[in-house]
Amino acid sequence: MKKYKIAVAGTGYVGLSIATLLSQHHKVVAVDIVPEKIEMINNRKSPIQDDYIEKYLAEKDLDLTATLDAKTAYSDADFVVIAAPTNVYLKLSVAA
Repeated sequence: MKKYKIAVAGTGYVGLSIATLLSQHHKVVAVDIVPEKIEMINNRKSPIQDDYIEKYLAEKDLDLTATLDAKTAYSDADFVVIAAPTNVYLKLSVAA
């Protein structure tokens, strides 16, 4: 199996879940704008409460790093996954 470099934008529940699972078989770089989250992930601690993510970070051999440097992460990635938050309170107006 070919090993890909995958960048994941966003380390919320969806982004970190995807990054954790993909990093079992591929090189994954997780990108976020919150330095504390980056530090936690690089120290194999989950910034969110989730039993599976916490277990995988602590026990699995993952090829996962986190960074604030989006340009470097995306520049040579084979794939980029966008896992940005959705504003659920955004009101859309539709013209009739």
